[in-house]
Amino acid sequence: MTHNDFEKEPIPGLPARLPQGENILWQGKPDQQSFLRNVMHFRMIAVYFLALAIWNLTTGMYDGLAPGQIAASVAWMVVLGAIVLCMAWWFARAVEKTTIYTITNKRVLMRIGVALPVTFNLPFSQIVSADVQQTGYGTGTIALSVKEHTKISWMVLWPHARPWKLAAPQPAVRTISDVDNVARILADGLALAHGIKPIRVEQPSRSNKPSQPGKAVAGNLQLENA
Repeated sequence: MTHNDFEKEPIPGLPARLPQGENILWQGKPDQQSFLRNVMHFRMIAVYFLALAIWNLTTGMYDGLAPGQIAASVAWMVVLGAIVLCMAWWFARAVEKTTIYTITNKRVLMRIGVALPVTFNLPFSQIVSADVQQTGYGTGTIALSVKEHTKISWMVLWPHARPWKLAAPQPAVRTISDVDNVARILADGLALAHGIKPIRVEQPSRSNKPSQPGKAVAGNLQLENA
């Protein structure tokens, strides 16, 4: 399932050249801004530290602290928040630079890892279904459900894993651009590989409106038996 990429890649994102008869249908990487919003929760972190700074300001004034003490307390919280936000930005940038997702006509490959590059090899035969989550601005995430016997570590996968699926980890192609087109490419590739009917793309019945920026809308790619 995995391969440690210590050697130079013959093709970007692939640990080895593809065998004859296999070809690349799509390659991409996470969108940094979408990754910051939806994976690192950049805005929520900023709001949290802003609220703490305001709290320190108001409580300091209420307690009658000296202006210098209040300013120091607020400044410390602002600096701490800035450090955390810079770390989140750096990590999102590093993930974008080190990640390459690949869909071929036979499998999905995920070259991930900021410190230690690892390639996950997911043959179409191991993929049961895929959940599509649109996160606005044309970006989204595709989480892959794999067969039960497929052993994958959530810790090794993170952040390229569906959140909160710890018992049965699902590899996820996170915050990619043009997610609808990529989902269709994956659906067509799976259908062709399995020799089945075209894969149905299910969208929530509660709303047919396009997703608003920052609002997640889920869909599902389900295999239909021929």
